[in-house]
Amino acid sequence: MKKFINNVENVENEMIRGLVKAHADKLRKLDCGNVIVRKEKKEGKVAIITGGGSGHEPSFGGYVGTGMLDAAVAGAVYTSPAADLIYEGIKASATDKGVLMIPMNYTGDIMNFEMAAEMAAMEGIQTDMVVTNDDVAVDNSLYTVGRRGVAGTVLVHKIAGAMAETGASLEEVKAVAQKVIDNVRTMGVAINPSTIPSAGKPGFQLAENEMEVGIGIHGEPGVYRDTLKPANEIADILLEKILADIDYSGSEVAVMVNGSGGTPLMELYLINDHVHDVLNARGIRIYKTLVGNYMTSIEQEGFSLTLLRLDEQMKTLLEAPADTAAYKA
Repeated sequence: MKKFINNVENVENEMIRGLVKAHADKLRKLDCGNVIVRKEKKEGKVAIITGGGSGHEPSFGGYVGTGMLDAAVAGAVYTSPAADLIYEGIKASATDKGVLMIPMNYTGDIMNFEMAAEMAAMEGIQTDMVVTNDDVAVDNSLYTVGRRGVAGTVLVHKIAGAMAETGASLEEVKAVAQKVIDNVRTMGVAINPSTIPSAGKPGFQLAENEMEVGIGIHGEPGVYRDTLKPANEIADILLEKILADIDYSGSEVAVMVNGSGGTPLMELYLINDHVHDVLNARGIRIYKTLVGNYMTSIEQEGFSLTLLRLDEQMKTLLEAPADTAAYKA
């Protein structure tokens, strides 16, 4: 294993400290552990908290800031954050308007967020929760009952965060977050896996001419393995599954071409070129395009495609100002 690390035990702590030092004008780290909150606490508006395992950078700490998240809790690589740390994040960011929790659909994440909500309730803090589940590749996996939450989660954070900034109620912010979840779909593929530092070896093996289709974000295998195909054909495979899941015909959409951490921007833009052509040919109007590393899997070579079917409210919130380490609007 070749990685630019000091020792396996401190990877997550050093990464979080480095992120906060790089963006000290926006972020601060709680003393209790790897919990990132806004440097200046938001008041009088719904707070939004999320979290998950490390290794998905810039998710999730990179999205803490104006117009998006108020707190993000990091577990060890690909490991759910502890309930007591989530609770500390809730306490540090909570306002009198309440807190919306947005975990992804992984069993450990949901269990720990629910436990944290129970602890917060004992302190009189009002919380509510939505769960992201945008992956169309599988209905169940090693980590989930139902579909996995993947890169489309970032769009939930953006739109829910913008709604919270308007001063909307907790019920209203939850409703728009759920609307995004109901209208966003994602599928991914990989040609080389990631290596968890503590494991020291790749999560799976692929031959030079193989690809893994329907990949998750934790280095878990996809739904099937195939011979490597040209980029346009791979994009078509992913789009076919996404477009079969929701009727996007005649809609305006946001498109996200998300890199898994080890895929060059050259290749992501090449893929985006074809995605635009396919959607335009099908009469699906592209309102906004995001290309880059938004939710990664350490150094995995792969990408995912996300489509969000938009209405006027979501379009407005998607364009609303945001100022975070990893996302600016």
